[in-house]
Amino acid sequence: MSRIGRKPVLVPPNVEVKISGQAIQVKGPKGQLQVEVPQGLRVEKEDGQLMVLREDDSYAAVHGLARSLLANSVAGVTQGFQKELEIVGIGYKAELKGKSLIFHLGYSHPIEFLLPEGIQVAVERQTRLSVSGIDKQKVGQVAANIRALRKPDPYKNKGIRYVGEVLEKKVGKAGAK
Repeated sequence: MSRIGRKPVLVPPNVEVKISGQAIQVKGPKGQLQVEVPQGLRVEKEDGQLMVLREDDSYAAVHGLARSLLANSVAGVTQGFQKELEIVGIGYKAELKGKSLIFHLGYSHPIEFLLPEGIQVAVERQTRLSVSGIDKQKVGQVAANIRALRKPDPYKNKGIRYVGEVLEKKVGKAGAK
């Protein structure tokens, strides 16, 4: 049996959960999300907890996944999720203009990055970004897309990286002997 799938999802008192078939609607102070549970699994609410139950062992592969998606949606509507990025390099910077980010990353032109619905970005000191929202998958994907604009270079240590990401600096050419 799935160890993660067996764990109950605690529902805080300020979160409202509506179960209708395979769709679970989670509504909280920060917003609302909908989670689709795969066929063969069902969700039951009892004593302020959500339990994900499966029909038989053929659904073991998605049991823990469904429980994690539910737990992430409950955490998202109560606290939200956040990823922090830092921009390293001389002249590299970002600025927020309306619903888009403008990046100057050493290319011949600035890069415009449009923000999807439900995602907020705060720019601090032009070299530090904070991506936040209630959907964990969307926050992580937007942060990864921003990082992909200029991946960290292992030779010069320049580019966009997550805060706390450790890069091993590589040595350049050794030269001819």
